Formats: sequence, C-alpha cells, structure tokens
Amino acid sequence: MTKTQKNRLTATGHYTVLVLGCLCVLLPVAWMAITSLKTMQDITLSKGVELFPSGPSIANYITIWSDYPLFSYIKNSLLSVGGSTIFAVICASLCGYGLSRYEFTGKKFLLSFLLVTQMFPAVMKIIPYYKILVNIHLNDSAVGLMIVYASFSIPFCTWMMYGYFKTISTSLDEAARIDGCTPLMTFLKVVLPLTIPGLVATTIYAFLQNWNEYMFASVLISSDSKKTLTFAISTMADAYRIQWNYLMCASIIASVPTMLIFVFLQKQLIAGMTAGAVKE
Repeated sequence: MTKTQKNRLTATGHYTVLVLGCLCVLLPVAWMAITSLKTMQDITLSKGVELFPSGPSIANYITIWSDYPLFSYIKNSLLSVGGSTIFAVICASLCGYGLSRYEFTGKKFLLSFLLVTQMFPAVMKIIPYYKILVNIHLNDSAVGLMIVYASFSIPFCTWMMYGYFKTISTSLDEAARIDGCTPLMTFLKVVLPLTIPGLVATTIYAFLQNWNEYMFASVLISSDSKKTLTFAISTMADAYRIQWNYLMCASIIASVPTMLIFVFLQKQLIAGMTAGAVKE
C-alpha cells in the first residue's frame, strides 16, 4: 500500500468517526423536532418507529404559546441567567487579571481552592443555598436565583480568564504605567480588549451552564409566575398525561438561544478555547 493510499484510508477513517459522532448528536435533536410537529394521535397510535409525521403541522407551536405563558418563562430565564452571566464575567475578569499580575501570600491556595469548589456535587449545596436565601429574604426571586447561578460560574470562569491573561505579556502593563495609566485603566483600556475571544468563551460557558440548569430553579422557585423555562417545561407533564408534542415544542424553543450562540459566535468561541493553549 502506497503512502497516498494510507493517507486516504486514514482520512476516510477520520471522516467516518466524525460522521458517526455527528449522527449521535443530531439524531436526538432531529427526533425532538419531528415529534414537535406530530399530533398526539400520531404519537400514541404509531406502530414502530415513524421518522416523519403523517401530517406535519406548526399548530403545536401556536397552541403552546397560547396555552402556556412561555414568554414569561423565557423572560424569567433571561433575567436570572443574563444577570448572573454578566456579574460572573465581570468578577472573573477582575479576579483573573489580579491573579495573573500580582503575587501575594496564599495565591496558589486560592487558585487550588477555586478548582476544589467545582468538585462537590451540586445536590450538596441545595439546602445551604435555600437556608441562606430564606434568611436574607431572597428565596422565590429572580435576584436570589441570579446570585446562586453567579456563584456556580465565578470559580471556573476565573480560572479561564486567568489562563487568558497569562498569555498577555506584562510589558504592556509596564508601558501603560509609564504612560500614566492607573492599574484599573491599564486593565480596562490595554489588557481587557486583547482578551475578547477569552471573554466570549467565558460568557458562553457561564450562560450555557446556567441556562440549562433545572435542579436549583425547581427548589428555589415556588411561584408559577417566576419559573424559569427549563423548570416550567418539566411541569408540563402531570400524573395523568404527558403531551409529548408540547414538551418537544417547548424544548425546541428552549434550545434556540444556545443554537444562535453557536451559529454566530462559534469563531470567537473556538479562538477563546484555544487561546490559553499557546504560551509566549
């Protein structure tokens, strides 16, 4: 076998693995989209696996918008998740910059501690978070949920931003100080603009982590008007019946923000994910 044939065989194997991986990811999404276009009669009376509905219709989407306050649920999710993401990225940027530029006693311990906080199962934190929010009268509120979500994101986001800031030469800081910049001005006007790919990747990570969160929202939120979208979707199924077509419609709607993020920001995400891999 010649070298060219070996290269073609290797490339074929790589593409085969990639295609199989894509199928594993896309088939559940396709099944969800197809089910959202079916009637309950098509779902319950179908024999075997039917990939396509007999009469695809968007009536399910129209019905779910009229029968459920989806707009309110989406607004609640955007408020809690968006607020927590902005707060987490601001804190992580400031902390990451400070950790990358200054030496102080306990720095290594602090960096290790930030990672250790990610090792504990989330279910262990439910009761402490609930008791804290009750004591400060922020339970069953978007602000309370925002604080909880931000606390999830800040540790790992800080590590991400720390890695990005480490790739930027400290000579830029020294030059800015010679020109009369304060440390804050140096951070905002000189260093931070160079970490845009890292900021985008960190923001996407924080947003997706909190957007898909269900467990804490189901415990900390009790009012129907304050439910997040993921929590509300789970309440659409009751003990007597499950409207699979409506559940799939709501799931598709909940997936739209994440799909838009990857479509429009994938270049920045890839650049941000690989930025910390190169050292000076």
